[in-house]
Amino acid sequence: MTTTAQQTTAPTWAQQNIPEIGLGGVAIGNEFEEISDVEAQQTMEAAWQAGVRYYDVSPWYGLGLAERRYGHFLHNQKRDAYIISSKVGKLLKASKHNKGADYFPYAHSPNDVVFDYSADGVRRSIEDSLQRLGIDSLDIVFVHDLSPDNKLLGDWLEHFSVAQQGAFPELSRMREEGIIKAWGLGVNCPEPILKTMEVADPDIFLLASQYSLIDHEHALNHVFPEISKRNLSLVMGSNLNAGFLSGSERYNYDPKKPIPAEYLTKRDKLKAIAKAHNVDLRTAALQFALFPDVAVSVIPGARTQEQVTENVASLQTEIPDAFWQELKDQNLIADNAPVKRVHR
Repeated sequence: MTTTAQQTTAPTWAQQNIPEIGLGGVAIGNEFEEISDVEAQQTMEAAWQAGVRYYDVSPWYGLGLAERRYGHFLHNQKRDAYIISSKVGKLLKASKHNKGADYFPYAHSPNDVVFDYSADGVRRSIEDSLQRLGIDSLDIVFVHDLSPDNKLLGDWLEHFSVAQQGAFPELSRMREEGIIKAWGLGVNCPEPILKTMEVADPDIFLLASQYSLIDHEHALNHVFPEISKRNLSLVMGSNLNAGFLSGSERYNYDPKKPIPAEYLTKRDKLKAIAKAHNVDLRTAALQFALFPDVAVSVIPGARTQEQVTENVASLQTEIPDAFWQELKDQNLIADNAPVKRVHR
């Protein structure tokens, strides 16, 4: 995908190499419910058979469980046949008195988590991830949840200062060493992305929970122009708002937090218009996230074979222009929101 700014510069590695759809690893890490190792492997096998060649994971997902499961599957594939991203900032520490169950009760993890955005912590985290995954390099590394919405952090700006001196330059060094190809942040808020572009040399960001049919105007009008100006790219995450747009009774990643009434009302209106145009709302949500020219990939999670194949099929489905126009006419999406695919 290209922008006016990008047309005058050479395409980046991310723009040339990242597939338009990947598999997100949250469900594989048993965040919302327990799935067995066998079911996880079947889901990843289904993704591979459907042509998925981008896999996103994190030490945080199941506190090591998702990376172990990804590694069990991917170590049997040729390393140059797929793209993989993982994350740093949350070091895992084995402990008999762990608090992992507080975060992932279905993962049965033996690990505690320690926030560490230092240079040493980042390098240790990547080495640990490579061990769990059983591979020799990562393609992309996202600095994870270095963001004001992460209430476990305390003062996020203090941690950002540590990352500015530690994680960011260390990741650039590791990129030069060939251990990774690209790095950026994976966050749910715009402020860290905008701030990082001012103080470091990232390549790509995981824009999570910020661009969906429910909520997208701030990203569209404030984040995208800055990304485009610097010829950077975005992986689009949580575009179903953690399943909310496909029917889940949670919004994003906090099942205990009440869903705002206006979001429930908006979902009802979206569903009604989708039904009138014979459109699957999940399909529309995934395509909507790929329309911006700064977006290179969407990474919906899946816990079953059926979910992953449905997600892949969604990108091949034709949606009538009239559907998008009615969303604009009803003020359900912004007038300047892209509603056409721009092929890279």
